[in-house]
Amino acid sequence: MSSLNFDVARDSMIKTQMRTWDVRDERVLDLIARMPREDFVPKAHRNLAFVDMNIPLGHGEVMMTPKLEARLAQELEINPTDKILEIGTGSGYMTALLAALGQHVISVEIRPEFTAAAATTLAHHGVRNITLETGDGARGWDRQKPYDVILLTGSMPILLKTFQESLAVGGRLIAIVGTAPAMDVRRIRRLDEQAFEEKSLFETVIPTLRNALEPARFVF
Repeated sequence: MSSLNFDVARDSMIKTQMRTWDVRDERVLDLIARMPREDFVPKAHRNLAFVDMNIPLGHGEVMMTPKLEARLAQELEINPTDKILEIGTGSGYMTALLAALGQHVISVEIRPEFTAAAATTLAHHGVRNITLETGDGARGWDRQKPYDVILLTGSMPILLKTFQESLAVGGRLIAIVGTAPAMDVRRIRRLDEQAFEEKSLFETVIPTLRNALEPARFVF
């Protein structure tokens, strides 16, 4: 696929996948039009960069569908001054979107090979306002809290309160909670030191974060 084809495919993706799925924030859409998603996709799947599918990254991990990435970026309501925590760096594409919208991103990835690959791609595209950490963030990551924005890029059967408690007042957390075949995309907003507002946005299905807390199982 040629460079011109990528441009055409990207434009079609924005029109047919994102605009028809309630992604209306022009700042997000303009960013996606500029950010070369194909460079973050594994080479074997590069021609699928703009297809409405989860692209495998290896080890059971995936890049989320383009429309889901765009919708999450929109629903986080990111401000240019926001400090952002991302749990699950993956390919680094979502990291790049978050970094372009906010002030600084701390992105935590449990697989060191993913961190290394993402660091190379992000540096190639001049994304500097990031801190990439290799570690297990499935139970929280409070080293640089409070955060204005937190995004969990894998699903959580049970959402631990440690994540919402790491938000600054006014901060937003998006987590995909539950188990297949239907998971709930939730946005939690911290209203003050004690109060939180939670809203269910839509349903989707993505792989579970490695080492995420599982519900207790009954044994008979």
